[in-house]
Amino acid sequence: MNDIDSLLRSFIYAFKGFGWMLFNERNFRIHLTCFVYMAYFLFRYDFFVLTRVEYAILILAAAIVIGGEMINSGIEKADDSVTRETIHTIKISKDVAAGAVLVFAIASVFVGLVLLWQPEAFRLLFNHYAENPVYLISLLFSFVVAFLFIFKVNNKFIRKMKKKYFQKKGNK
Repeated sequence: MNDIDSLLRSFIYAFKGFGWMLFNERNFRIHLTCFVYMAYFLFRYDFFVLTRVEYAILILAAAIVIGGEMINSGIEKADDSVTRETIHTIKISKDVAAGAVLVFAIASVFVGLVLLWQPEAFRLLFNHYAENPVYLISLLFSFVVAFLFIFKVNNKFIRKMKKKYFQKKGNK
Protein backbone atom coordinates (compact mmCIF):
# COMPACT_ATOMS: atom_id res chain seq x y z
CA MET A 1 0.00 0.00 0.00
CA ASN A 2 1.48 3.33 -0.96
CA ASP A 3 1.40 6.52 1.09
CA ILE A 4 -1.55 8.05 -0.78
CA ASP A 5 -3.71 4.95 -0.22
CA SER A 6 -2.76 4.99 3.44
CA LEU A 7 -3.63 8.67 3.71
CA LEU A 8 -6.99 8.18 1.99
CA ARG A 9 -7.82 5.23 4.25
CA SER A 10 -7.02 7.31 7.32
CA PHE A 11 -9.53 9.94 6.17
CA ILE A 12 -12.13 7.26 5.49
CA TYR A 13 -11.63 5.88 9.01
CA ALA A 14 -11.89 9.39 10.47
CA PHE A 15 -15.18 10.05 8.64
CA LYS A 16 -16.50 6.67 9.76
CA GLY A 17 -15.64 7.60 13.33
CA PHE A 18 -17.47 10.90 12.97
CA GLY A 19 -20.46 9.09 11.47
CA TRP A 20 -20.45 6.53 14.27
CA MET A 21 -20.52 9.35 16.82
CA LEU A 22 -23.37 11.03 14.97
CA PHE A 23 -25.51 7.90 14.98
CA ASN A 24 -24.62 6.60 18.43
CA GLU A 25 -23.73 9.35 20.89
CA ARG A 26 -26.46 11.68 22.14
CA ASN A 27 -24.07 14.09 23.87
CA PHE A 28 -22.10 14.45 20.64
CA ARG A 29 -25.30 15.40 18.84
CA ILE A 30 -26.05 17.97 21.55
CA HIS A 31 -22.62 19.60 21.17
CA LEU A 32 -22.82 19.49 17.39
CA THR A 33 -26.31 21.03 17.38
CA CYS A 34 -25.16 23.86 19.66
CA PHE A 35 -22.24 24.52 17.32
CA VAL A 36 -24.52 24.59 14.26
CA TYR A 37 -26.87 27.11 15.89
CA MET A 38 -23.96 29.27 17.03
CA ALA A 39 -22.41 29.25 13.57
CA TYR A 40 -25.76 29.98 11.94
CA PHE A 41 -26.50 33.01 14.10
CA LEU A 42 -22.98 34.38 13.78
CA PHE A 43 -22.58 33.95 10.03
CA ARG A 44 -26.17 34.53 8.92
CA TYR A 45 -26.68 37.83 10.74
CA ASP A 46 -24.29 40.71 11.23
CA PHE A 47 -25.67 41.71 14.62
CA PHE A 48 -22.64 40.47 16.57
CA VAL A 49 -19.40 42.40 16.22
CA LEU A 50 -16.44 40.04 16.34
CA THR A 51 -12.92 40.11 14.97
CA ARG A 52 -11.53 37.22 12.96
CA VAL A 53 -9.53 36.15 15.99
CA GLU A 54 -12.68 36.10 18.13
CA TYR A 55 -14.47 33.99 15.49
CA ALA A 56 -11.49 31.63 15.49
CA ILE A 57 -11.57 31.40 19.29
CA LEU A 58 -15.29 30.52 19.27
CA ILE A 59 -14.79 27.86 16.59
CA LEU A 60 -11.78 26.45 18.41
CA ALA A 61 -13.70 26.33 21.72
CA ALA A 62 -16.53 24.42 20.04
CA ALA A 63 -14.10 22.09 18.27
CA ILE A 64 -12.39 21.29 21.57
CA VAL A 65 -15.74 20.29 23.11
CA ILE A 66 -16.73 18.17 20.09
CA GLY A 67 -13.28 16.58 19.85
CA GLY A 68 -13.25 15.99 23.60
CA GLU A 69 -16.57 14.19 23.32
CA MET A 70 -15.11 11.99 20.60
CA ILE A 71 -12.05 11.16 22.73
CA ASN A 72 -14.32 10.46 25.71
CA SER A 73 -16.42 8.04 23.66
CA GLY A 74 -13.29 6.36 22.33
CA ILE A 75 -12.03 5.83 25.89
CA GLU A 76 -15.42 4.48 26.96
CA LYS A 77 -15.57 2.02 24.05
CA ALA A 78 -11.99 0.90 24.60
CA ASP A 79 -12.73 0.36 28.30
CA ASP A 80 -15.92 -1.53 27.45
CA SER A 81 -13.98 -3.79 25.11
CA VAL A 82 -11.81 -4.89 28.03
CA THR A 83 -14.75 -5.94 30.20
CA ARG A 84 -18.33 -5.04 31.03
CA GLU A 85 -17.72 -5.75 34.69
CA THR A 86 -17.37 -2.85 37.07
CA ILE A 87 -13.66 -2.41 37.59
CA HIS A 88 -12.61 0.55 39.70
CA THR A 89 -9.82 1.76 37.39
CA ILE A 90 -12.03 1.52 34.29
CA LYS A 91 -14.75 3.48 36.08
CA ILE A 92 -12.18 6.13 37.00
CA SER A 93 -10.93 6.43 33.41
CA LYS A 94 -14.50 6.84 32.11
CA ASP A 95 -15.39 9.38 34.81
CA VAL A 96 -12.21 11.39 34.24
CA ALA A 97 -12.77 11.48 30.47
CA ALA A 98 -16.37 12.60 30.97
CA GLY A 99 -15.16 15.21 33.48
CA ALA A 100 -12.71 16.53 30.91
CA VAL A 101 -15.57 17.07 28.44
CA LEU A 102 -17.51 18.86 31.16
CA VAL A 103 -14.56 21.18 31.79
CA PHE A 104 -14.23 21.86 28.04
CA ALA A 105 -17.98 22.55 27.73
CA ILE A 106 -18.07 24.92 30.72
CA ALA A 107 -14.99 26.77 29.45
CA SER A 108 -16.57 26.98 26.01
CA VAL A 109 -19.73 28.53 27.48
CA PHE A 110 -17.63 31.12 29.30
CA VAL A 111 -15.70 31.90 26.11
CA GLY A 112 -19.03 32.36 24.35
CA LEU A 113 -20.35 34.62 27.10
CA VAL A 114 -17.24 36.77 27.09
CA LEU A 115 -17.21 37.19 23.32
CA LEU A 116 -20.95 37.28 22.63
CA TRP A 117 -22.24 39.31 25.56
CA GLN A 118 -23.54 42.07 23.32
CA PRO A 119 -27.03 43.07 24.51
CA GLU A 120 -27.61 45.27 21.45
CA ALA A 121 -26.95 42.32 19.14
CA PHE A 122 -29.42 40.17 21.03
CA ARG A 123 -31.99 42.97 20.88
CA LEU A 124 -31.53 43.24 17.11
CA LEU A 125 -31.81 39.47 16.74
CA PHE A 126 -34.99 39.41 18.84
CA ASN A 127 -36.48 42.28 16.80
CA HIS A 128 -35.58 40.49 13.56
CA TYR A 129 -37.59 37.44 14.57
CA ALA A 130 -40.41 39.54 16.05
CA GLU A 131 -40.76 41.45 12.77
CA ASN A 132 -40.47 38.36 10.55
CA PRO A 133 -42.91 35.68 11.73
CA VAL A 134 -41.93 33.33 8.91
CA TYR A 135 -38.34 33.33 10.18
CA LEU A 136 -39.60 32.84 13.73
CA ILE A 137 -41.73 29.85 12.69
CA SER A 138 -38.75 28.44 10.77
CA LEU A 139 -36.54 28.86 13.84
CA LEU A 140 -39.10 27.16 16.09
CA PHE A 141 -39.47 24.34 13.57
CA SER A 142 -35.68 23.95 13.53
CA PHE A 143 -35.78 23.51 17.33
CA VAL A 144 -38.21 20.62 16.90
CA VAL A 145 -35.98 19.07 14.24
CA ALA A 146 -32.92 19.57 16.47
CA PHE A 147 -34.72 17.95 19.41
CA LEU A 148 -35.66 14.95 17.28
CA PHE A 149 -32.13 14.75 15.89
CA ILE A 150 -30.65 14.74 19.39
CA PHE A 151 -33.10 12.43 21.16
CA LYS A 152 -34.82 10.36 18.47
CA VAL A 153 -32.04 9.71 15.99
CA ASN A 154 -32.20 5.98 16.58
CA ASN A 155 -35.19 5.45 14.30
CA LYS A 156 -35.65 2.75 11.65
CA PHE A 157 -33.84 4.70 8.90
CA ILE A 158 -30.86 5.42 11.14
CA ARG A 159 -30.66 1.82 12.34
CA LYS A 160 -30.59 0.73 8.69
CA MET A 161 -27.79 3.23 7.94
CA LYS A 162 -25.84 2.11 11.00
CA LYS A 163 -26.18 -1.51 9.94
CA LYS A 164 -25.11 -0.75 6.37
CA TYR A 165 -22.13 1.50 7.08
CA PHE A 166 -20.92 0.94 10.63
CA GLN A 167 -21.12 -2.78 11.34
CA LYS A 168 -18.54 -5.23 10.17
CA LYS A 169 -19.72 -7.64 7.53
CA GLY A 170 -20.94 -10.85 9.10
CA ASN A 171 -22.06 -9.16 12.35
CA LYS A 172 -25.75 -8.89 13.08
